[in-house]
Amino acid sequence: MAIPNMQKKPSNRIKMRIRKGDTVQVINGKDKGKTGEVLRTIPFQNRVVVEGVNVRTRHVKPTQEGESGRIVTEEASLHASNVMIYSSTKKVASRVEIFVDKDGAKKRRLKKTGEVID
Repeated sequence: MAIPNMQKKPSNRIKMRIRKGDTVQVINGKDKGKTGEVLRTIPFQNRVVVEGVNVRTRHVKPTQEGESGRIVTEEASLHASNVMIYSSTKKVASRVEIFVDKDGAKKRRLKKTGEVID
């Protein structure tokens, strides 16, 4: 018997050009224009969690006797299409291109500035 509220995890993993630790700028939604570091990527859902962006407030009930309840703020995920990698030096958001270096290694580079990310 299947549980109706359980969501199936998508089986196809999406290749993402955004990685943990990248600085990104939000280009769409209520936090448009904000920049932050990627804390986590969720490749099965094509989503990213960005520091200080899309913050949700959650009320937590006390779990033990004598403990008080609290209010927790945490970052919720954004769809990866709503963020672009941000160049801190040139102060511009850009798309990412993957290219093969002279020594045969795959690297990421910003399309607008030509800056190599890794």
